[in-house]
Amino acid sequence: MKKYIGFIIFASLLLSMSSCKQHDKGHRKYYDAGQNVIKKKQDIHEIQIEDVEISNFGTPYILNDYLIISDYNSFDKLIHIFDKNTFRYITNVGQQGQGPSEIANMGKIISDNERNIFYVIDHGHQSLLSFPMDSVLSNEFYVPQKKAGIDQTEFPFMMQYESDTLSYALFMRVLNPGDYTPVVAKWNMQTGEREFMPYVGHPEVEKKRVSFAASPKYNLYTEVYWYHDLITICTLDGELKYNLYGKNWDNRKSNKEAYFDQVAFCKDKIIASYWGDRRMYNRDGGQHVHYPDKLLIFDLEGNYISTLQIGYSILSFCYDDESDRLIFAFDDDIQFGYLDLDGII
Repeated sequence: MKKYIGFIIFASLLLSMSSCKQHDKGHRKYYDAGQNVIKKKQDIHEIQIEDVEISNFGTPYILNDYLIISDYNSFDKLIHIFDKNTFRYITNVGQQGQGPSEIANMGKIISDNERNIFYVIDHGHQSLLSFPMDSVLSNEFYVPQKKAGIDQTEFPFMMQYESDTLSYALFMRVLNPGDYTPVVAKWNMQTGEREFMPYVGHPEVEKKRVSFAASPKYNLYTEVYWYHDLITICTLDGELKYNLYGKNWDNRKSNKEAYFDQVAFCKDKIIASYWGDRRMYNRDGGQHVHYPDKLLIFDLEGNYISTLQIGYSILSFCYDDESDRLIFAFDDDIQFGYLDLDGII
């Protein structure tokens, strides 16, 4: 009997391992981030930010003709608006605070280019706030309006806005205090309805931590794993297209290394900021946060193209489709800069 039970357990383990290996059979691709490295530090143009002080937590976003930089570490207004072409400072908005018209705990900014509106996720008030750019520019005391409520136990963290009835979002599903699992869903802001994608993540990843981007134009979304050398590409109906495995995928059990940070669709390419090594390293005897300084470029079929060695530590970046450039926030000798992508992708 003991031998029989042991055989059943062993067979079950084999079946489980086989299932993990076969779940993406026919959908696997591989990349080596060191295969085609192109140095681009000399092509980074510094952006001189004047007339406003922004901390080293500034994050850039694009909305039509405007560069928006959020700064959740600010003591006053949290959102700064610039002309994206000249980088001239225009105004700021979004008072920090616990009041009903203030931002308690600012999350990501989401752009609605069609209506020239940006939205702010306020995790403190569990709400999505609306900032029409025309109103912001004409009224220095503009008070944001609540666009939608947010569930405290299942809330959007990153989002691609399409309409009030359809957006694509990476939701944080709270498991218990201090822990969560990220899941991609279609979100109807008007009704609050969420339709979660059938592909929930790689079965061999025990603790999923990812960043997300969606492209309605190409009917795709992608997730890049923070602590695993892995990228997933799915359709907007949640059908797995590809799992892209880096050469360090076999180190997935350690959870000590950091790999990806942020991802974006740029024209018909996928660009992701990449560590590929330890997040923390020792500088002058002390611990220092090590941000990625590389970008990996893939086509929409998940084929690796190249690695851009930016040469500066990348806090965050956004893509300006009209100007075909990446705009960066750095933790380095320069705070903000841009890279023209013409001739690169």
